[in-house]
Amino acid sequence: EVQLVESGGGLVQAGGSLRLSCAASGFTFDDYVIGWFRQAPGKEREGVSCISSSEGITSYGNSVKGRFTLSSDNAKNTVYLQMNSLNPEDTAVYYCAAGGICSRQPHAYDYWGQGTQVTVSS
Repeated sequence: EVQLVESGGGLVQAGGSLRLSCAASGFTFDDYVIGWFRQAPGKEREGVSCISSSEGITSYGNSVKGRFTLSSDNAKNTVYLQMNSLNPEDTAVYYCAAGGICSRQPHAYDYWGQGTQVTVSS
């Protein structure tokens, strides 16, 4: 059974940092791209970033470029999203997803986690 489990969300003040984790199981980790998305109330799901460990590719949306950093630990089947200089506009539920290509489009992904809430106070 494919599972993606996010953790690390919480409440942080503006300017602060959080590190989200996405632990994957039930599939060959190196065969998949992991993407991060976020969805704020009343807004569409937004692609934040994606990483292909096998190809050494990372991609970031313009709204997070320079502030967020992806990394992966293949031995632990885990991808990390380090989020720095957070601002209230980053408040959302953050999801990780597994798919075949590094894309910031939700339809490119086959499997999704349950999400973790990130709240940034001003």
